[in-house]
Amino acid sequence: MLVTTAHSSRSGIDLGNRDLTLDLARVFCVLLVVVIHLLFVGVGTDADGDMAITRPLEEQPWFWAATWAGQIMPLFFVVGGFATATSLRSHRRRAAEAHSIGNEADRAFVHARIQRLARPALPLFVFLAVVLGAATALGIDAGLLDAVATGVGSPLWFLCAYLICQLAAPALLDRHERAPVATVLALLAAVILIDVAQFSMPAIPTDAAGMSMLGYLNLLFVWPLVQQFGFWYADGWFARRAWWQLLLIAALCWTALVPLTVWGPYSDDMLTNLNPPTLPLVALGLGQAALLQLLKPPLTALMRTRAMRAIVFVIGSHLMTVYLWHLPLILAIAGLGLVVPVIATAPGSAAWWLTRPIVYLVVLGLVFVLSLALGRFERPNPVRRVASRAELAVAAVATIAPTAAITMLGLDLWLAVAGAIGFALAVGLLGAGQKPKSPTSAAPNSPKSEPKAPNSESAADASTASAPSPAPSPDAAAS
Repeated sequence: MLVTTAHSSRSGIDLGNRDLTLDLARVFCVLLVVVIHLLFVGVGTDADGDMAITRPLEEQPWFWAATWAGQIMPLFFVVGGFATATSLRSHRRRAAEAHSIGNEADRAFVHARIQRLARPALPLFVFLAVVLGAATALGIDAGLLDAVATGVGSPLWFLCAYLICQLAAPALLDRHERAPVATVLALLAAVILIDVAQFSMPAIPTDAAGMSMLGYLNLLFVWPLVQQFGFWYADGWFARRAWWQLLLIAALCWTALVPLTVWGPYSDDMLTNLNPPTLPLVALGLGQAALLQLLKPPLTALMRTRAMRAIVFVIGSHLMTVYLWHLPLILAIAGLGLVVPVIATAPGSAAWWLTRPIVYLVVLGLVFVLSLALGRFERPNPVRRVASRAELAVAAVATIAPTAAITMLGLDLWLAVAGAIGFALAVGLLGAGQKPKSPTSAAPNSPKSEPKAPNSESAADASTASAPSPAPSPDAAAS
């Protein structure tokens, strides 16, 4: 059962047979991330009157159990895997119809995906570089600045992980189509091997949180493996399972977390297992994919309502901005309470918990206002000139290197500057030669018009391109 749109949206994007329940899942994931980060940030004063940053949510005795349900980033990569398989296959199909040679379709796909992630992230890196530079020049306490920068930079691991998944997608989709089970087993074996190595070699250097640096090699395997579940989802494997089979898969996946955390080396806090990524995330990804399919009927009914489609459209069309900017805004609002004590509440107090829904709505409102200025960075640009292998390699290194360093070491001034330079280089490199067609050009069916390049990303693919992506128009008819 799929909810799909029957015609184009107001933006001109042809949504074709898009599964709107996946848009709902994507929006849900990001909104839940905002909730978790909001409850993590407590800004107040210590006994000496100095500013202190606490994590009220983590101090709750039930926190670890809540992460077993609240760690939904694997679901995000499952949904992203579905969109990746759909878009990449579309690129290849059009290339075959146009008798394109070589791997131009794959390069067009990677080009579009890097560009869709790099463009929205560039303003944030520029902002972080300027703010951290100014704070350093003003002599802000180094320890406080480090704590704030690390917190603000914590969500940027997603850029690194998702870029890796997109670069690996053409090869992994090929392997999936030839040997789906063997591909999953090979990636799973790599995940287990690296986990065994990181937990059995204490001499390996650790990151700021005391986690083994060796474990970050699993950025190459954990998230691409979870993405493979999205490929299986796109193939209809989960849809062909009976409801009791889906429920059994989910139950087995969550049950597997018990021995992994009780007798195994993994933390019972699934957020701790996020960076570096570890085996429990794979179990969560598979279980969440099964639950998503199990919940398809009620989600389908929900997405048939005009109100829900409107909500998903409004939030989904600004989803990357919401993800990238919500934490800086949360910290700014919390810091404002120090300047205006009348609006401040003691972190972790009853009043603090009661005011979180209000602050949550304020954050979303501010992000929406911010997105009005940054919206052009989130709108996808069609790929009219496909980058060469060398250009894609430079863009990949320029974006993955700084985000990987931030993931492992935490954000600081120099990594913010490196990110700003790297993402600017990628945006400039991939954006070169992508000028829109002249409005006076000949009509598509005119003998004088040039045929559309088979490797350019169509509007339909733009609607299913990299997560987060715009959701459908609220007034689109359901079929």
